Amino acid sequence: MTKPADTLRALLSEGRLIVMPCCHDALSAVMIERAGFPLTFMSGFCVSAARLALPDTGLISYGEMVDQGRAICQAVSIPVIGDGDTGYGNALNVKRTVAGYAAAGFAGVMIEDQVAPKRCGHTKGKMVVDRGEALARIRAAVDARDENADILIMARTDARHTEGLDEAIWRARAFADLGADILFVEAPRREAELERVCREVPGWKMANMVEGGETPVLPPARLQDMGFTIAAYPLTLFAAAMKAMKTALAAMAAGDHPFDQLMDFAELRDTVGFNTYYREEERYAAKATEPSVN
Repeated sequence: MTKPADTLRALLSEGRLIVMPCCHDALSAVMIERAGFPLTFMSGFCVSAARLALPDTGLISYGEMVDQGRAICQAVSIPVIGDGDTGYGNALNVKRTVAGYAAAGFAGVMIEDQVAPKRCGHTKGKMVVDRGEALARIRAAVDARDENADILIMARTDARHTEGLDEAIWRARAFADLGADILFVEAPRREAELERVCREVPGWKMANMVEGGETPVLPPARLQDMGFTIAAYPLTLFAAAMKAMKTALAAMAAGDHPFDQLMDFAELRDTVGFNTYYREEERYAAKATEPSVN
């Protein structure tokens, strides 16, 4: 059986842009896989919102994130990258986070250089740690990977926000030198900045497409031409689901019913696994003739 990390390495090596809708629970991950996408990412923003109804400001714990991730990874066959935030503490916590995410079934884990408690990369108030601590986190993550945690390391920097693009690129290059597998410069503010990231940062790179965020949302073909390997869409599905629920609730509050906005019940049953369950139930149903026992 191919390991998740090996599947992810093979995908990244194909040389084409991977469009990656992000998930927040097992069901959203299943729907991403059923739609034909080869990769997903467990968004910390969306897990914090869906599981706790709290903002992505460091309020959700390592234990809650890895528990959510385990359910997601068990529900799908495609590789999943997990949001490991700041590693939930010092360098030793980072190593535990990486090992724990690997044991939960993740193919990759993202570790970032924000000051704890971290914040969503496209909201106010975020700050980054100094170079020494940022490098120590990624060194610890790479060490955990090399000490039998079979998982890829995505190294993220948020330095563009407070220190400028030069510093963000310096950090990304330093993370690559330490052995990070995927590089992620968060929140470039213009198309020209995205181009520069691709010119000056080596290896596999991710672009984060946040609707309404600081980075322009570009077509996948343009991102591929620039040299990005992954285009992540962290909020697209979650925002669509929230809008659909808000619309349905408004209709019901007005005395109406949103029949025309609902997934067909048969499709809903199939999506959540009833048909698979029924096939397995039939397979193990008691037969009229029992096998002989010698």
